[in-house]
Amino acid sequence: MSQTISWDSKGNWRHTGPGGRGLSKAGPARIREVLAGYVESGAVPGLVALVGRDDEVHVETLGTLHARNGGEGGAPMRRDTIFRMASLTKPVTAAAVMILVEECRLRLDDPVDPWLPELADRRVLARIDAPLKDTVPARRPVTVRDLLTLTFGFGLVPAPPDTYPIQTAIRELGITGDGTANWPTTGPDEWLARLGSLPLMYQPGERWQYHVGSDVLGVLVARVAGQSFGAFLRDRLFEPLGMADTGFHVPAAQLHRLPTSYAHDPVTGELTVWDEAEGGKYSRPPVFEAGGDGLVSTVDDCHAFFRMLLDKGRHGEERVLSRAAVELMTMDHLTPGQKAEKDQFGDHFGRHGGYGFGLAVRTHRRDLASVGQFGWDGGLGTTAYADPAEGLSGILLTQSALDTVDTRRLHQDFWTAVYRSIDD
Repeated sequence: MSQTISWDSKGNWRHTGPGGRGLSKAGPARIREVLAGYVESGAVPGLVALVGRDDEVHVETLGTLHARNGGEGGAPMRRDTIFRMASLTKPVTAAAVMILVEECRLRLDDPVDPWLPELADRRVLARIDAPLKDTVPARRPVTVRDLLTLTFGFGLVPAPPDTYPIQTAIRELGITGDGTANWPTTGPDEWLARLGSLPLMYQPGERWQYHVGSDVLGVLVARVAGQSFGAFLRDRLFEPLGMADTGFHVPAAQLHRLPTSYAHDPVTGELTVWDEAEGGKYSRPPVFEAGGDGLVSTVDDCHAFFRMLLDKGRHGEERVLSRAAVELMTMDHLTPGQKAEKDQFGDHFGRHGGYGFGLAVRTHRRDLASVGQFGWDGGLGTTAYADPAEGLSGILLTQSALDTVDTRRLHQDFWTAVYRSIDD
């Protein structure tokens, strides 16, 4: 007889009778064993993981908020620990845009010029290594869809710093982060004006380029909604979904729940502090609420968002997005030509195959994940995906950046353990 297995408020197994899908009885122990190995080895100081399948939810908390010094202990990770979500902000930003699309306040294929005049009348580099004045006119305006799919013609350049003149200009104008905890230092209007002073790298719709489009979307939402981006997210997503600990900074009274954020020394591989909790980037409201990487959140808040997507836009009795909107977000929108960055942006398209609105979409089965799985990773050590075919969601939050093979292997092994836990 099959059983649905769930957990009570104290984290103990609760068997709720026949029917439904869940994890195998041995699954959570296997997941914990895999995760514990990385904490014990020092690859990450700590982590919080959640695996949900239908109505079953399992959470693991391991390690500490701050790296131990000299063998001394630190505050333990807890289920309500607040993490820097980094690029896991992007799916949330895309959902906000889709709310405005469904209200007919935005249209996917309309130019963004009325709302973002800084991006009107674009010029485009003659080639990626061209001087900034060597440009041609854009063939068409930038659209909302271009921004959602990261194909509006501007993004991160997968080349060593200052390889091309456009990279130098991006760095000097502060358009993308430089690896410090102080970016951004300008408000959204000034930021967009600086972006608009540069030519596009490619024609609108020509090629997928990572990141910058999501930051532009945050400005677009704020201007269309007539309120700050953070206020719109709070009113239309966070409060309806019960995401009480998600926002663009951590209140002073809650900073004890925020871990130190670590990167790795490129030579030794040792953990180095990227951002402190007290006095760090997320300890105060930002001057720019970045739609690409600005949010902080908890594992339960993140699960509420991904569970809403798995439930086709519903959260309990409340509908946040229509089924059609979620299906549109979570399908591949890119042509083979737009995926030309695939050999330069790690193994993204080889592993996932596609990109929807603000998140990756599996178009082929290369590992254990089903076709149709969707989600994304955050460069500061976070990962979250949902698999509609299995009714499965998985979230792993750490404070160690994805700049070392150990953190990437932790993510891979987590997902392997999660799928191994399915035995129906």
